Amino acid sequence: MTSLHHRTPQQTADFVRERMYANDRASKALGMRIVEMTPGRATLAMTVRDDMLNGHDTCHGGFIAALADSAFAFACNSGNQLTVASGFAIEFVAPARAGDVLTAACEETAKAGRSGVYDTVVSNQRGDRIAVFRGRSHTIAGKPAVEEAAP
Repeated sequence: MTSLHHRTPQQTADFVRERMYANDRASKALGMRIVEMTPGRATLAMTVRDDMLNGHDTCHGGFIAALADSAFAFACNSGNQLTVASGFAIEFVAPARAGDVLTAACEETAKAGRSGVYDTVVSNQRGDRIAVFRGRSHTIAGKPAVEEAAP
């Protein structure tokens, strides 16, 4: 395995993708899968299950936010610098229903020092926009998002 310092940005993103997802019990429990991950970007997908529906028979907003938040987490940690959310806002623009396949596409919008802003669009399998999400990140100096494997 190439050491972290000799990886391309894409190889680093791939390394983080594998290691971070392996430890992400919440995303896996909700059936999320990583569709694509590149430096500063991540796309995750999730199928809306019956147990994700609220009293209006639509997907509970918390599950949509969780999908967007997970895409945000992978995007902002793609450079293997430990980065956490300092906040987010989400706007719901259409309902999601049982069986819908939701895709959250997140990309870095701005980064200055240890602060970043990431925008995510959540859409369904027809391309209908379901929600827009903006996350604010804070990078912890000197800590990797995932550790190198022991030799």
